[in-house]
Amino acid sequence: MSEHLNNPAMEPRMDERAPLCGMLEQFAATHPGQRETALKILDFVRSHADCFHRSCVPGHITGSAWLLNPAGDKALLTLHRNLKRWLQPGGHADGDADVLRVALREATEESGIDGIRPLDTRIMDLDIHEIPARPAKGEPAHLHLDIRFLMQAPHEQYTVSDESDDLAWWSYGEIQARRAELDAAVLRMADIWMRPTPN
Repeated sequence: MSEHLNNPAMEPRMDERAPLCGMLEQFAATHPGQRETALKILDFVRSHADCFHRSCVPGHITGSAWLLNPAGDKALLTLHRNLKRWLQPGGHADGDADVLRVALREATEESGIDGIRPLDTRIMDLDIHEIPARPAKGEPAHLHLDIRFLMQAPHEQYTVSDESDDLAWWSYGEIQARRAELDAAVLRMADIWMRPTPN
């Protein structure tokens, strides 16, 4: 049991989880292809009062951004230092129940770009994936239940943070040409980016 379940001051109250629950319900209703994932995350959030904390051992909520350049024709991917994979910017909520704010904060920190703005306050994509154990740091394998949003940067001048080995702007064509190097979830977000957003 997480330490936060024994410390009411550190637990998100159900009303703090309610906005995310509402977003997940709306997403499930409008995205049949990801309905099952949305309902799994919804059940997790409802079942774990400490779902926004890293100490929630089965897994925890994370937020990330599909970050576009000003022209909207390239997306910024980071070569994650620990996972050694090209991924969208994102990271832990660390107790913040506002997942859009989490995604914006993580995109800003990992890119060094100020002035990033959400293009939509609705969820763009969802994913549940396992993070390998890191015994040296005492971290067991666990799940990241990731909430993704579409965002745009005011310029392309990024700074590589200590969480990344590299950053790069990728066009849709480059993503397709290098499909073998990329996770299925990244390819799915690229396809969502290229098709109209449902109302």
